[in-house]
Amino acid sequence: MSDFNFYPTDISLSDDHCLVIEWNDNASSRIPFKALRDNCPCAHCREAARNLQPAELLPVISAAEARPLMIQGMKPLGNYAYTIAFSDGHDTGIYKLELLRQLGDLSSET
Repeated sequence: MSDFNFYPTDISLSDDHCLVIEWNDNASSRIPFKALRDNCPCAHCREAARNLQPAELLPVISAAEARPLMIQGMKPLGNYAYTIAFSDGHDTGIYKLELLRQLGDLSSET
């Protein structure tokens, strides 16, 4: 059982491409879409991060990946996480509330 006692009271998308979460302790998180996508916790993304290609190789990206990153949908998963569908077609990450809170805390430090 998790000791994490925070939960969202409001979630919205900002015009400057951030996920905005208001928490039950009156804290607010602004997480850039790119930070969410870069920190996707799915197995595929974790494995890809471990096997980075050498810098001299240019990655091939799809047309969807070349467009500005957007959030196309977000669904709660039980009362502990959310799934997020991104405009690049990726939608398999399960973002636990603890991770969302951490990403919000990191974003506020920069």
